[in-house]
Amino acid sequence: MRIFKTKWFVRFARQERIMDRSLRDAVERAERGLVDADLGGGIIKQRVARTGQGRSGGYRLLIAYRSGDRAVFLYGFGKNERDNIEDDELETLREIGAAWLDAKAARLEHAIEEGILQEASYGDKKQET
Repeated sequence: MRIFKTKWFVRFARQERIMDRSLRDAVERAERGLVDADLGGGIIKQRVARTGQGRSGGYRLLIAYRSGDRAVFLYGFGKNERDNIEDDELETLREIGAAWLDAKAARLEHAIEEGILQEASYGDKKQET
């Protein structure tokens, strides 16, 4: 299972101090069938805790997700910032997510080289496919 972050999401996670470990935990929960919300079109919403707090008051992360294959973190927001996303935003995220879920390995590697995507770290190394 490969886990990626979009360029926008990398900035968001850095600003909010969301560590890759939290992202991996969110994907691991999804792999066990524990999805907070299935928004359709390959997009799921997972809750991630703020440092020192629980998940319920933390962040909502929208992920393009294909079980056993890959997850791409697309968007995030704090529960205290907004209740949810608008329908048109969700439709756009579904289109972007579908493109990343269908992308071939060469496209993913090119996106990483160009800084469009970043692979989530697994300690000192990246997880093998």
